[in-house]
Amino acid sequence: MKEETILRRQAMLDFDTVMRTKHGIICGIDEAGRGPLAGDVYAAAVILPDNCDIQGLDDSKKITEKRREKLFEEIQKKAVCWYIATASVAEIEKYNILKASLLAMKRAVEGLTQQPEYALVDGNQLPSLSMPTECIIKGDAKSASIAAASILAKVARDNYMTEQAKLYPNYAFEKHKGYGTEEHRKRLLQYGACPIHRPSFLKKIL
Repeated sequence: MKEETILRRQAMLDFDTVMRTKHGIICGIDEAGRGPLAGDVYAAAVILPDNCDIQGLDDSKKITEKRREKLFEEIQKKAVCWYIATASVAEIEKYNILKASLLAMKRAVEGLTQQPEYALVDGNQLPSLSMPTECIIKGDAKSASIAAASILAKVARDNYMTEQAKLYPNYAFEKHKGYGTEEHRKRLLQYGACPIHRPSFLKKIL
């Protein structure tokens, strides 16, 4: 493992240790799927033990799909508790994607078997939670707990889109996971929208 990666992971663990010292039991929260043209938005909440030894833990965007899948299982085994939640396409259309993302985050925290005393949320928008909550800009690169949540949310959503591809094979969801790639847009123009597409996201395409 590269020294830079090791140092970054230790910095993320140290960040969480400081937060625990200040606030008690913390959880990391992150979402996946705000940008795609199709599918539910996912969120995960994770409580890790102090100095949790998960080799290669990092921002989900910085690691390969294969590595994320291995970490997905390891995080679930080593976390104190974790939960993955969603907000549906119907909720995205009803509330807008930001509010739906925050709703999924709220559900993820509420699903934890142990409630944290403090929540760390990736980004700059706070879900409505029963405990004090703090936004951490680029938190998935700063906090081990948020990084773990980012991996759980990302892998869970990717797996969901792969399953949706079996139901709607015309769109190749297994390849692009619903994001607005050139191939996805071509297929939308050819076949039109399917039930898991987000109508409000397609206005400039269809």
